[in-house]
Amino acid sequence: MIFYPEERLALFVDGANLYSSARALGFDVDYKNLLEHFSAKGRLLRAFYYTALIEDQEYSPLRPLVDWLDYNGYTLVTKPTKEFTDSTGRRRIKGNMDIELAIDVMEMSEHVDHIVLFSGDGDFRCLVEAAQRRGVRVTVVSTFRSSPPMVADELRRQADNFIDLQDLMPIIARQGRYQQQSSGEPQGGGGPGNVMERTT
Repeated sequence: MIFYPEERLALFVDGANLYSSARALGFDVDYKNLLEHFSAKGRLLRAFYYTALIEDQEYSPLRPLVDWLDYNGYTLVTKPTKEFTDSTGRRRIKGNMDIELAIDVMEMSEHVDHIVLFSGDGDFRCLVEAAQRRGVRVTVVSTFRSSPPMVADELRRQADNFIDLQDLMPIIARQGRYQQQSSGEPQGGGGPGNVMERTT
């Protein structure tokens, strides 16, 4: 991964996508370590975290995480989820933050040299290309080592750099929240309590 100490950085974390990727690899993300790690790579201007919240619940397992992030250096972008019934009659919850993330990337691209996108969503390929046309380098963080891979091939190809989340695990995993099996595959895990099924 190529970072220059003088470059201005911004992080864009697709919360649901990063949670799913880390869970697939068997660990929880320590967001303090994540912020410190990328702060040391350059001049970190902003770290955005995107998540949809279920508002009508008395207690949301995401609330402690969201509150902590908000007080500890992250810019939180949230919106309420939408509930609907699918064709089979099952209750579904939709909470897509792609538009909000895309708008923020385009607005911030005037002020940064390097964007780090924590998502494997192939829908962001055009966004990465648009940021690159503005002279911004883009690093994508996700994983292809899970089954199935969490990163879309077209997004990985478009990015200037790709960092596999598994390579960051020793740096950003919460202590005691992952174990190595004898085969070297991660196990265990959990997370802040992802309570919604993401639909697009």
